This record gives sequence, structure tokens and C-alpha cells, in this order.
Amino acid sequence: MKLERLSVARARRIALAAQGFGAARPERTTNAGHVKRTIDQLGLLQIDSVNVLTRAHYLPLFSRLGNYNASHLDRGAWGRKSQRQLFEFWAHEASLLPLSSHPLFRWRMQRAEKNDGDGKGKVHVFRREKADYIDEVRRELADRGPLAASELSNGGERRGPWWGWNDGKLALEWMFRAGEVTTATRRGAFERVYDLTERVLPADVLGLPTPSAEDAQRELLRMSARALGVATETDLRDYFRLGVADTKGRLAELVEAGDLVPAEVEGWTRPAYLDPTARQPPRSIP
Repeated sequence: MKLERLSVARARRIALAAQGFGAARPERTTNAGHVKRTIDQLGLLQIDSVNVLTRAHYLPLFSRLGNYNASHLDRGAWGRKSQRQLFEFWAHEASLLPLSSHPLFRWRMQRAEKNDGDGKGKVHVFRREKADYIDEVRRELADRGPLAASELSNGGERRGPWWGWNDGKLALEWMFRAGEVTTATRRGAFERVYDLTERVLPADVLGLPTPSAEDAQRELLRMSARALGVATETDLRDYFRLGVADTKGRLAELVEAGDLVPAEVEGWTRPAYLDPTARQPPRSIP
């Protein structure tokens, strides 16, 4: 395949357009559809409890939509089942993702359930050491849910501030990574409230076919490329935190299929990949 050569200025325009900065903000009042389309374009919205002007995950939408109604995001992420458009999972850190992407992360959930992959993480160590306790928490959540970790009857003592989770939080986070539970809502100081996934997400989403890990990884890399426009292997891999071993073979397959175009960007020291559908604005984007 022919190598695409790009100047830095051209690469910048491609990347800004891919991230949604190539179009003017809506002139009329924004609605839930604007919020959904923006997140669909980005592929994910990273959640962050950092709160200066507002919590950090509200700001990317403002930079693209202007003064939008934040309740549209709240309802799509944490509203009633019939209103749900997004779900929480670990993608690029904790993230909000379109419901249509749920099948693409089931391989990651399955690895967590089997304690494969990152088996040295504290939640995986906890799973190996306290499986019976996790069963106890699972039963309580099924009977009493939705619940925050602080509401468990036998949650245990915190091990310190910030990430010093107690046993209840570790159990719920393991089940979250394994796809057994998800976020029912957020409340108070952005505290996550958990419930069984089938009680939170619509049945038609959970009924979507589950692709193989390889197919899911290829699609996640396509989504990364569409969201970035032009990127290195590391950029593409990091967008959804894919592993090196899961990425190298998939990239070669996508190039062979024409879903990625090898590129060389002026001044970049690493090979790049171009989304073949990327917009390439002829002028600078303000």
C-alpha cells in the first residue's frame, strides 16, 4: 500500500476535525441528540471526579457544543433504563461509552472474570483470595440493590484515603470489571451506585451478539483511528487501553484490509496510520 506523507499542519487539521473541532458549534439550542452524536464521534468520554469549574467529563462536550444542557449527559449516562444511551466501563480509564459498544468490551470482561490479563492488579488478587466474600456481596446486591459500597452491611474498613478501598469496594469493583454489575447512578460526591447489569442496561443491548476478542479489538482500533484521524500505534492502542500483544497483529490486519493507511508525518519519529475516511480540511481550524 502506498505510504501517505503528511505535513505537520495537515496532520493537525485531520486530528482536530476527527475530534469534532472541524465544524461550528450548533446555532440552535442543543439537545440529547447533539450530546449522543458527539460521544459517538469520540468513541468515549473519560469520567473524572476532578471538579474546578465543573467535573472534568462535562468540559469536552462544552468545547464542541457550547453552552449545552448537562442534564442530557446525566440522563443518558445515569438515568432510567429507558433513557440510557451510555454505560460505564474501564476503556481509557473510567469512561462513558455508547451502548452499542458494550459487545466490544465483553472480551475484557471475560478476561477479568477469569482473572486473565492483568492478574496482578489489586482487584484480581482480591478475587483469588476472597471469592467467598465476593459471593456474599453479590447476594446482598441482588437482594437489596442498587447499592453504593458504603451501604454494604459488611463492607469493612477503608485502607486509607483515595484508593484505599475497603473489602466491599474491592468486591464491587471486581464484579464491575467482570461485567456482572454496572453503574446504576452517581450521587452525592460522585459516588458510584452499583446494580446488576441486567437491571440497569436495556435487554436489547445485552442481547447483541458478542464478537470474538480479535474482531472486537479490530473494531476498537478502527474507532480509535476515526476519533484521532492520524495516529501512531501507541496512540491507537492507548485510546481504549489495548495491550501491545492485542494490537500488533490487529494493526497489520487492518492495513491489509485497507481500514488503515500507513502514513509518515513530518517531524514524527514513529510510523503513523491514517483513517481512510478522515476529513482533511484545506485550511487551518481555529
